[in-house]
Amino acid sequence: MGESLSLLSQIKEQFACEPVDVRTYSPLTLAFIGDCVFDLIIRTVVVERGNRAANGLHKTKSAVVKAQTQAEMIEALLPELTPEEESVYRRGRNAKSYTTAKNASVGDYRKATGFEALIGYLYLQDDMDRVLYLVKKGLQEKGLEI
Repeated sequence: MGESLSLLSQIKEQFACEPVDVRTYSPLTLAFIGDCVFDLIIRTVVVERGNRAANGLHKTKSAVVKAQTQAEMIEALLPELTPEEESVYRRGRNAKSYTTAKNASVGDYRKATGFEALIGYLYLQDDMDRVLYLVKKGLQEKGLEI
């Protein structure tokens, strides 16, 4: 049996996406896709932990996928980041966003945007091993069980 392609590679192949240098994307574009990737990871883990009512799944997911938690995770992960990753995080954190979180401080919202930008950047670099490592390490560092 041959090796299977990553989800990103399959998407690019099936939809004939042109190659793009990920470093040219704006930090808010990276955060846009990173938010989805992080959400998918957490949703997957929550579902794999047990078949429950959708409301229970949502509550468990929502406790993790929020700006405050993401801000705490990235603070714990900063010593783990490479210089390139730290640069992507800072670009995302410092990006001028025209929206704000409903239930988060401006500081937490900016840190969360930086975290999401980093996740998006790594995903678009097709480095899911690193994404999963950082998410798992961040959850462990914050003592979060999902």
